[in-house]
Formats: sequence, structure tokens, C-alpha cells
Amino acid sequence: MITNKQLFLLNTAQTSNSPKMLEIDFAEGIYLYDQDGKAYIDLVSGFAVSNIGHRHPKVLEAIKAQLDKYLHLTVYGEYVQTPMVKFAEKLVSVLPPDLNNVYFVNSGAEATEGALKLAKRYTGRTGIISFNNAYHGSTHGALSVMGNEYYKQAYRPLLPEVSFINFNEPADLALITEQTACVIMETLQGEAGIRVASTAYMLKLRQRCTEVGALLILDEIQNAFGRTGKLFAFEHYGIVPDILLLAKALGGGMPIGAFISSKKVMGVLAENPILGHITTFGGHPVSCSAGLASLEVLLEENLTEGVTKKEMLFRELLVHPLIKEIRGKGLMLGIQLDSFEQVEKVSSLCSDQGIIIDWFLHCETAMRIAPPLTIKEEEIRHVCAVILNVLDQLHTH
Repeated sequence: MITNKQLFLLNTAQTSNSPKMLEIDFAEGIYLYDQDGKAYIDLVSGFAVSNIGHRHPKVLEAIKAQLDKYLHLTVYGEYVQTPMVKFAEKLVSVLPPDLNNVYFVNSGAEATEGALKLAKRYTGRTGIISFNNAYHGSTHGALSVMGNEYYKQAYRPLLPEVSFINFNEPADLALITEQTACVIMETLQGEAGIRVASTAYMLKLRQRCTEVGALLILDEIQNAFGRTGKLFAFEHYGIVPDILLLAKALGGGMPIGAFISSKKVMGVLAENPILGHITTFGGHPVSCSAGLASLEVLLEENLTEGVTKKEMLFRELLVHPLIKEIRGKGLMLGIQLDSFEQVEKVSSLCSDQGIIIDWFLHCETAMRIAPPLTIKEEEIRHVCAVILNVLDQLHTH
């Protein structure tokens, strides 16, 4: 009899020639369980999705309640749907006053696409500036602002008039001019191996965009919802973007994305032409219900408050000759090793011992540590002991 794993390889499009091939039967909290009942601690949160853990009871309750009312009704923007209205209201309530208009889409890449269109339409300009080693998704527009040629070369031509500058390099800000429609930036660079900009740099970036009339797009698709120790990562810097990108943890485990701006800026998508940006499933009622419940859990349980303390515990425990550096903020950490071979071996050996870790698209020599914010101190101590034991095995060989 053909197995699920064989069917997975046979009928499902593959993204690489070396998938992890874990077959998960059940997930709850920070744990994944395979077909044999073996437990795995998810140290990557489904790639920054499960900030409040897998299958939080209040998220499940919200999903089930919405199932009894309606699923998809019509394309985005036509009907007044309570889950979407309430979720947008809640998001706006925790954001600065100028981020008061939410456009719901289905994913982070779609949020990027919508934001790039919005910036060009609002400013009437065509120049876009992104950053070396940036990642904003892999659809054509998002790929155009990816800062790694390796992933782009097979798909050219891409969007014209896209330039790249260096992250956290003040001298490069002079390249932002009156021809620039927008600067798109991850508040913390994720796939670059977790790179954190200085406050001084972020203030200069915001000032430069304001001076020349370019819109600042901050991509917090991985950064938001407590991941860095604040609800939104830009709060660390005392700045506000013109457009904010959200996805991943936005839906509490359900697929949803959003780009958020002011009503004045967002208004240009409604005319000349009308339907300047459209989506069939954006703001899906079940996803919005799940997202609202997830955000309420994050706020009511004050999950952001303990994040910095947990970060410090990881930093305190993960000391080893093979660890060259730990970068990041909160529970968004890059553990720098010497080689991809080391990272791959650590990942494999940790998986054998029930710990799921991974690496980064643009930095294969670092390990990704980004567990659900609900991880407990004893669980952090356990996973660090496993990681250190695995590193010892590599070090002695």
C-alpha cells in the first residue's frame, strides 16, 4: 500500500529536493506529534506563525463559532462582514493613529505586492529601494525586492527601477531621492540571519523618507505580535511606517495577511481606476475570526511581557565554542555557527531528539530560534541542553 510520504513526493509540488519529511498527526502548544506519538518542540513556530502556540483553545473556539455562520461570501471590499470589521478595529486600536486603514489579503507576499502598488500609486513615482539580503516573499513583485540574486536570476526580468542599499548603513540613505516611491524594509531582517539595525539608523531612515516624500514600508511579517518583545518591532525605535506589512502570526494559525496605512494613502486604490487592488479571499471570515482571537489572547495573557526575559535565558544558556554570535531581539534569534554543514547536522540531530530548528534563506550558517512566546523556562532549559549536547558531539568530532 502506498504511504502518505510516497504520495507527498509523488503528487505534491516540492520546494526542494530535501524536505524534512516529518509526518505530523497532531499539534498543541509548542509541541508537534508524529504518527508514532513522538513529541517535537517547535522552535521555529511554523516560521513565525504560531506565536501563541499551536491550536490555542480560544482560537479554535472562534473558528468553530464562525463555521456556524458563514464561510466565503464574496470578493473583498463588497459586503460588511463582522469578523473582518472587528479584526480591523482591534488592529487599529493597538497601532499608532496614522495606521488606521487595513487592507486584508491572504499572505505576506500579497501584502508586499499591495504595498508596492499603493506606494507607486500614491506618490506617482516609480523608484523602489530595498535592502541587500532582504526577503519579502517570492511572487514576482516581492521577488523583485528580494536582496539575493541567487533566488532571482532564474525569473528575470522583474520589476524595473528597484535599487538595493545596505542594511544599517547610514551613508546609503542618500540614495533615497525625490524619484523614490518607497523604501521597503524588514524592521529586523529575518532571512539574512536576524540582523538588527541601530536606533540612530532607523531614525535617520525615517527622516530621510519624510524629507524626500518617499513612503516607508516596514515589513513585520515575521517581526510582529510580540516576537521581538514588543507588539510591533518598530516600537523599539520610536518611529512609525507609512505602510505596515503583516501576515504569519496575524491569523493565529490561519492564512491571512494585511497591509496597513492611513485612510488618506489607502484611499487612492478606490479610484482612477476603481478596484485598484482586488482579492477574492482577502479577509476571509474564518481567518479574521482566528486572527482576532489570537490577538486578544496575546493581549489578555500579556505574552509579550515575558519575551525579553526568555531571550536572555537563551543567550545565557547557549554558550559554546561553536557558537560565534547570537543576533536578534526577543524570541527571534540567529545562532551563528561556522558552516552550513554544522547547521544542517545540528538540525538533523536535534530533530532526532525531538527539537525542530531551521536555518535562513540568505544565511545558511546560522540556526533559527523562534519558539512560540508561550514556551516556559524549563522548556527553554531543556532545548538548550539538547542543542549544547549536539554541539558537543560536533565539537569532539
